[in-house]
Amino acid sequence: MLDSIPQLTFPKITPASDEDILAYLRHSFTIATIAAAAEQNTYILKVCEHLGITVTDEELQAAGDLFRQNHKLLGVSETIAWLTQQRITAEDWTQGIRLSLLTQKLKEHLFGENVGAHYINNRDNYQRVALSQILVKNLTTANNIVQLLQANQVSFPALALEYSQGKQSKENGGFVGIRFLAELLPEIATAITDVHEGEIVGPIQTPIGYHILRIEKWLPANLSEIREEILESLFQAWLQTKQLS
Repeated sequence: MLDSIPQLTFPKITPASDEDILAYLRHSFTIATIAAAAEQNTYILKVCEHLGITVTDEELQAAGDLFRQNHKLLGVSETIAWLTQQRITAEDWTQGIRLSLLTQKLKEHLFGENVGAHYINNRDNYQRVALSQILVKNLTTANNIVQLLQANQVSFPALALEYSQGKQSKENGGFVGIRFLAELLPEIATAITDVHEGEIVGPIQTPIGYHILRIEKWLPANLSEIREEILESLFQAWLQTKQLS
């Protein structure tokens, strides 16, 4: 029966042209996001030029070598194959490395000396916590879970596996990882700020349900560990003010 079906011939998929790619961005409603990123890059280049921030050939070479090492582009053939796959030229790649270096230098120029003070003034926001969670949608269920935990009748991991509707907490017996306080939902961050390790907190209501939490460990943040994150945060906030002005 299959032999009786006419064999249809379809055209092959051909590489997209620049016009095709631009059309796709427009039709998929993502062009605004890409345009904003392009405008940001152009602005960074202009500011660097205005401030006299440049990249030396030696810095560019070192960054290029590190990039190739990280991406396992250990030879000319591997590098050419990667460039072809990315649909870019060697000059495009070099410009991307250059922009990355200029961006980092601009961050340091604008905010490098402010990171320490920002960290001290916002130290609590950079405190980290190892956290376990059970997330449910029903308040009655949440209260029942808290009662079981307070009575030590069932372990936290067992209850998380049985009841939690959060994918990560259910799969990991409640453990959801190590988080900065600033990363948590405001209701949760406020509720656990003064809680001791091992204590149960909740239920806490947020827009996604009722949370029962256990503080596994408090981990004071070391500035050296989060310096880049703070620098990036200050830089992005600055860029936002420029976009709004």
